[in-house]
Amino acid sequence: MRTPIRMLAAAVAAASLAFAPLASAQQKIKIGFITTLSGPNGNIGKHMKDSVDLAIDMLGGKMGGVPVEVVFGDDQFKPDVGVQVAEEMLKKHQVDIMSGIIWSHVMMAVVPVVTGAGKVMVGTNAGASPLAGKACHPQYFSTSWNNDQTPEAMGKFMQEQGINDVYVLAPNYQAGKDMVAGFKRYFKGRIVEEIFTKPGQQDYQAEITQLRAKNPKATFVFYPGGMGIQFVRQYAQAGLRERIPLYSVFTVDETSLPALRDAAAGVWEAKFWSPDLKVPASEKYVAYFR
Repeated sequence: MRTPIRMLAAAVAAASLAFAPLASAQQKIKIGFITTLSGPNGNIGKHMKDSVDLAIDMLGGKMGGVPVEVVFGDDQFKPDVGVQVAEEMLKKHQVDIMSGIIWSHVMMAVVPVVTGAGKVMVGTNAGASPLAGKACHPQYFSTSWNNDQTPEAMGKFMQEQGINDVYVLAPNYQAGKDMVAGFKRYFKGRIVEEIFTKPGQQDYQAEITQLRAKNPKATFVFYPGGMGIQFVRQYAQAGLRERIPLYSVFTVDETSLPALRDAAAGVWEAKFWSPDLKVPASEKYVAYFR
């Protein structure tokens, strides 16, 4: 559930401003929403789709006074599929605005397609750093974060705790690289090893064996969705959780906890939002969502 109502409302506001003339000239705004609805990482996509459906319902089915239709597409965690879905939405469904996308490597591939077609892209999760820098585009909006922000917080926390000798693991794609870069920006201790694994990987026994041999003081990981569920389970099963504390970002959260259950006990997690936050707007969203 990484798309609380404040993010979706921001997306709606941005799109409303960008398409105000369009809204007044037609009867309906059509939004193409790309997410991951299949495979081990489909649980995150389901949360995103549910949040979009909820937001539209809470808005009375209208955006800026104009009825809204949302067309959903499954990128299957693959950039080339994401591009195909985007092209189909633009050409076949004639969407006015594109939104969604969980994964940074998919977002990096899709944004040029959308902006090249003269449309606005409103990202609701992926926060690839290049899109806030050299690849920034006036028709791209983000309602979430930059990838390196949350791991900066964890790096700062671990630095202040005096933790040294840290083993670092993340998937080998844009977000993984951004997360590690953010962590290292504030953590100045010794990095025992920096390992980038295959995106979508489900078996981490080899990596955990190598980690055990290095015997670091702590482990820092970024493994979202199904990757995180498998890594944390295997880390606990290997008996390392009690020996080598595990620190993470976007790994132990509301999307993975139902599957992890007790395997997540004792793991440290830095995050920007939690469903138990005592903030009125968040409490309203959580109540509606449930």
